[in-house]
Amino acid sequence: MTLLRSQITALLLCALPAGGALAQAPAAPVVNGPFGLKRIPQPGVTIPEADRAALTAGVAALGKEIESLRESLRSQPDRLALLPDVQIFHKSVDWALRYDEFTDVKQVAQAKQQLALGLSRAQELREGKPSWLSATGLVSRGYQSKIDGSIQPYGMVVPADWKPGEKTPRRLDFWCHGRGEKLTELDFINQRLTTKGEFDPAGAFTLHLYGRFCCANKFAGEVDLFEALESAKAVYNIDPEKLVVRGFSMGGASAWQFGTHFAGMWAVVQPGAGFGETKEFMKLGTTPDRPFPPAWEQTLWHWYDSTGYVANLANTTTVAYSGEIDGQKQAADIMIRFAEPEGVKIQHIIAPQTPHKIKPETKPEIEAAVAAGIVGHEALPKKIRFVTYTLIYPEMEWVRVEGLQKHWERAEVNAEVQGSKVVATTKNITALRFLRPASPGLTSAEIDGQPVKLSWAKDGALFHLIDGQWQAKPLPANGKRPGLCGPIDHAFMSSFLVVRPTGTPYHETTGAWVNGELAHAIEFWRRVYRGEAPVKDDKALTEADVANSNLILWGDPSSNAVLQKIVSKLPLQWTKDQLRFSGKDWSAQDHIPVLIFPNPLNPAKYVVLNSGVTFREQALLNNADQTAKLPDWAILDLNTPPNGKWAGEVKAAGFFDEQWSVPAQ
Repeated sequence: MTLLRSQITALLLCALPAGGALAQAPAAPVVNGPFGLKRIPQPGVTIPEADRAALTAGVAALGKEIESLRESLRSQPDRLALLPDVQIFHKSVDWALRYDEFTDVKQVAQAKQQLALGLSRAQELREGKPSWLSATGLVSRGYQSKIDGSIQPYGMVVPADWKPGEKTPRRLDFWCHGRGEKLTELDFINQRLTTKGEFDPAGAFTLHLYGRFCCANKFAGEVDLFEALESAKAVYNIDPEKLVVRGFSMGGASAWQFGTHFAGMWAVVQPGAGFGETKEFMKLGTTPDRPFPPAWEQTLWHWYDSTGYVANLANTTTVAYSGEIDGQKQAADIMIRFAEPEGVKIQHIIAPQTPHKIKPETKPEIEAAVAAGIVGHEALPKKIRFVTYTLIYPEMEWVRVEGLQKHWERAEVNAEVQGSKVVATTKNITALRFLRPASPGLTSAEIDGQPVKLSWAKDGALFHLIDGQWQAKPLPANGKRPGLCGPIDHAFMSSFLVVRPTGTPYHETTGAWVNGELAHAIEFWRRVYRGEAPVKDDKALTEADVANSNLILWGDPSSNAVLQKIVSKLPLQWTKDQLRFSGKDWSAQDHIPVLIFPNPLNPAKYVVLNSGVTFREQALLNNADQTAKLPDWAILDLNTPPNGKWAGEVKAAGFFDEQWSVPAQ
């Protein structure tokens, strides 16, 4: 990987076209980055050479110990699964050294402490005595992500009276942190070793999410919660009916997002400040220097705008907090505004004359409201109300949407158990599954006034809307479905593999663009999502790679052997002279297709052409702007010079329909 990093750095500094074809330029240049924008994480400070040498030696020693453990524990999967609890300390210091991420000289001492902890844990793991698994108080933990294989940290606050192996499950609160451009792994772990955080409810676990750094728990940062929960459940007995999600500032935005998208998980949702949507929070369309983005981008706001999902909060208790004079009180205000027509009540605790902070005097009131919500939480409710705009978020409790009439328009299910029958009404839905009996003895259902017979299979009871009639029949094989619905950014929320071209491109111009964009995508992923993007040469791809990962193919059918193999099964024609898509022709010399599609080699996974995540450096300046910037497909004109928004023009872009076909233009 060292050679790859040096190649990337060279490309970033020398070969990358200014901004790249998808780069959004700021209104005025901001210095400090290879892309002409503010660098996040911020550049580090210089640390003494003696300390750097000592830390470098410590990283090497811990790394050697980790590799030795990996080999010796190969036949002991339970103990090997604990290796990330050691690796978090190696990564925190290694990356701080490697990528110039010491933000204060004081962090040298913290780094030495973390290396010592890593070595101590490594020894305990080797001896089969991992003491941190029985520790109370502040405990730093880690897991290996299924997305990119990276090691990600999280922090636990374990009650003083907890005992390993206890039978009674406990409440768990997730805490989503605020914006921190300096919150590297080194800083996050130091905080998790030194402070319990804003809230420490008696008798409950608190899980502090790193959330992949500073992305408001979006995209891979969203998946972080579920991966951290899976890791924690292996050690701690957690009550699934007493989960609370909370946070403040950027973390408040995260709590709104988790709360509305996964409302069936939570006994209580407790956001503080933050933002609930993009348009009004960023004041878009209000002045000439805040224009609206393209239509497809506005459509994609339905992914993370919590206002559109606020009806889901009818299934849980929501306790919002704001300072009276905090500008980010706007988040709770707009959520309440959208909630009122839905008949949803949100308790709003406001601290008088308080700016952007949690006033200590309000904490008992907040805690009392959260505790009351937990007591009143109904497990497996008989009445479900669920709203979604995408099959990225398909289910609530025992109701799961399997197909939509049209993505990115409001879809709704209202379902209720009435005696031995389930009665449901739907909007914009073509397939519906009842996941499990919400009550014993359910034998029939009524969907949109049509009686249907309930026949329970292992995965529930599935109904498909055919010619206006709900029928218990399987879904068509080629449609959009949960886990396979686009847009491009969705491919980076599960296991993905970047497939690098090794052949000769059709044209030097497109080849140079691919090289620059590939380098940018890999480095951007590292900085923003704190992981090494998995990369393989096209000719090294294995059957296991195809089976297990979304393939991110870079290049054209001449340069990328995998793309050459499948291009005839994609919805385009691509030769050296011409690119044909959606009935239109484009010059292949200066146009590139970007798209997501079911992989013809494995239709259960995605293939993506020529794209990383679609937002860029400009979006890092405001987390509300960290949204998907391209839909399912786009055609890029590489000839167009930077024009203040795109460095290279998007000539056409859009969404595939629900059968993965290109709608008529």
